[in-house]
Amino acid sequence: MGHTYSNLLVHVIFSTKNRTPSITPPIRTRLYEYLGGVARKEFGRALTIGGTPDHLHALVSLNADVSIAEALRKWKSLSSGWVHKSFSDAQAFAWQAGYGAFSVSQSNVAAVRAYIARQEEHHRRVTFDEELRTFLERHGVPYDPDHLL
Repeated sequence: MGHTYSNLLVHVIFSTKNRTPSITPPIRTRLYEYLGGVARKEFGRALTIGGTPDHLHALVSLNADVSIAEALRKWKSLSSGWVHKSFSDAQAFAWQAGYGAFSVSQSNVAAVRAYIARQEEHHRRVTFDEELRTFLERHGVPYDPDHLL
């Protein structure tokens, strides 16, 4: 085969440092747009981005030559720097170390998009910790409960 073909879809989840509710309404829309641009330039595409004031969900499509670790390192680093430059009152903004990354099949894209779009409503009933534990368990990822917080 002379070409590389791939469809690497990943649902990523990461939180703000100490789960501080720092993705405020003035920041949110512009941050999501900025993240979309970084994704296109650096590693693939952001198909959808959503979240709450203390964490972010995104469905991303990765280029075949990019690792999820490299993509998220760039995403988090570039976006936190951009927030600091763009919002004088957000100098303390930071992302928590680490992330969750879960593979998504093409047949589940619509459901993942809908799930991400409903984050505000979803988190009226479910805490971030409960959500993360559910993802880890559903995907068979071993974890130490003491290191989730």
